[in-house]
Amino acid sequence: MARSWRPGDPALEELVRAALVLCADHELNASAFATRVAASTGAGLHAAACAGLAALSGPQHGGATARAHALIQQALQQPRPAEYVRERLRRGDQLPGFGHPLYPEGDPRAALLLRMLGEVRPRPAGMARLQHLVAAANDGCGRPPSLDFALAAIGSLYGLDAGAALSLFAAGRMAGWLAHALEQQDGGSLIRPRANYAGARPQRQG
Repeated sequence: MARSWRPGDPALEELVRAALVLCADHELNASAFATRVAASTGAGLHAAACAGLAALSGPQHGGATARAHALIQQALQQPRPAEYVRERLRRGDQLPGFGHPLYPEGDPRAALLLRMLGEVRPRPAGMARLQHLVAAANDGCGRPPSLDFALAAIGSLYGLDAGAALSLFAAGRMAGWLAHALEQQDGGSLIRPRANYAGARPQRQG
């Protein structure tokens, strides 16, 4: 992936390698669970992975990288990214790519990728604005960047389109999906949660 995006750039290769490892698995997230459910029915690996990919495409999962990419692009075009963030927060707008319910103190995956990106600094001016954006978000709402933001930041600073971040996410997670599917197939059990009806009971017809 790195060689097709930026041939002869070992720093990007290292970033991509780290991103793929960090994206590989993350407990029973929506896409991993969808993969396991499909595999539990006896579906093949291709079908199980497709179930994971379908779940990943949703805007609340891997699709969040596109919204984070749009936020970064808009912020980098502003003379003062921090003021842009403050204005968004004043309007009540969301900050895509910031905050993660499992990591109230900060997503460690994002922290590592952003630190690596800061050491490489493919676009020094862009990196400085990105850091102002992160600081402003932390000051304004107390939410540190998530993995979605870090993947979008890599794509943005290397001049890649919004699809690059999702491609990184999907390629890395594919290894995890296949591992989940193989483990589920080996267990041989069907995932079949039960649902209890909680609505009003129907009235008997006289």
